Amino acid sequence: MTTRPNILVIVADYLGFSDVGAFGGEIETPHLDRLAAEGLRFTDFHAASACSPTRSMLMSGTDHHIAGIGKMAEAKAEFHRNKPGYEGFLNDTVAPLPGLLRDAGYFTMMAGKWHLGSESGQFPCDRGFEKSFALLPGAANHYGYETQLEPGDELLGWMKHCPSLYVEDDRRVPLLQYFGERAASKHDRDRPFFAYLPFAAPHWPLQAPDANILKYRGIYDTGPAALRERRLQNLKKMGLVAADVLPHEVVAFGGSASHRSGSLSRWTIKRIPPARWEVYAVMVDRMDEQIGRVICYLEDTGELERTVVLFMSDNGAEGVMLEAVPVMGDNTVAHLDKYYDNSVDNIGHKNSLAAEDCGAVDGKQFSFRSHLGGHLAAV
Repeated sequence: MTTRPNILVIVADYLGFSDVGAFGGEIETPHLDRLAAEGLRFTDFHAASACSPTRSMLMSGTDHHIAGIGKMAEAKAEFHRNKPGYEGFLNDTVAPLPGLLRDAGYFTMMAGKWHLGSESGQFPCDRGFEKSFALLPGAANHYGYETQLEPGDELLGWMKHCPSLYVEDDRRVPLLQYFGERAASKHDRDRPFFAYLPFAAPHWPLQAPDANILKYRGIYDTGPAALRERRLQNLKKMGLVAADVLPHEVVAFGGSASHRSGSLSRWTIKRIPPARWEVYAVMVDRMDEQIGRVICYLEDTGELERTVVLFMSDNGAEGVMLEAVPVMGDNTVAHLDKYYDNSVDNIGHKNSLAAEDCGAVDGKQFSFRSHLGGHLAAV
């Protein structure tokens, strides 16, 4: 039996600093709260300001420019193209963490979002993971829903970077089955494991089952200012922020740019952000539920006591408005209206394509840095 610890790294996607219960949030996250109670909470843990740069640093232990992702590949400006440090994938100048751990005798596995290269030779299996099932791009419909475009129409530029593109080493299996396969193999059973579990939640599109959405119905109707005040007071009570911290002024637009039409009632316009936040809360809730499955499995198999668990977010809360013009493109509103149903009652379904909007960030960020992404670790 090895004395080296197992390692489980869990990464959330676009999670706000105060979203989970252990950091003052109202979303129910009992499994993460347990890890926090039994481990450490970091309050000055910094990630990059965007998704794949953080992941490249995590997988390489070095600056994201050195690792090849000075900027997200899908957001590169023309002057970045073909420049060193902006290759757009985890390059070969760095020694990837899973490869180093594999060479040191660890059994390496991952299931979740990769976002470090989508071409052959750039997959997780090429960078040291022995078992992997990965979503390659930075985002995708969580139900695998793809619209059927009419003749003459095409996907918007930013949508072309978000296909439901997955890759697996040889077959589709969940992370828990990887654990089971390791237990069944005497050779692998005697090796410590490095497991990487990067969720695609709660990244947009905001999608969740109806039954779960009802759980959070109405709790965000008071708006972002009231939400952040509640969370800030909780953080102060927990000692996670100083007692004299004051919230900054809310400067973000609180509605959604695609719904400024006079055809919508004032109540509908008011309801749009809370309806989105409710779905977001469910995504965090369900992520915690799945983390609980992994933790319970490790506990039942006697592995948890010798496993170092790290949970973090790749960056802070997302404030994107998919309908914003011209940031997301002049045709975004028309395309969303034609091919998706973002009405209040449909937000969360597979044929909706909605993000939280910029007003949500004011309720979730108390460090006032979009890159404060660290959360907790437990042994």
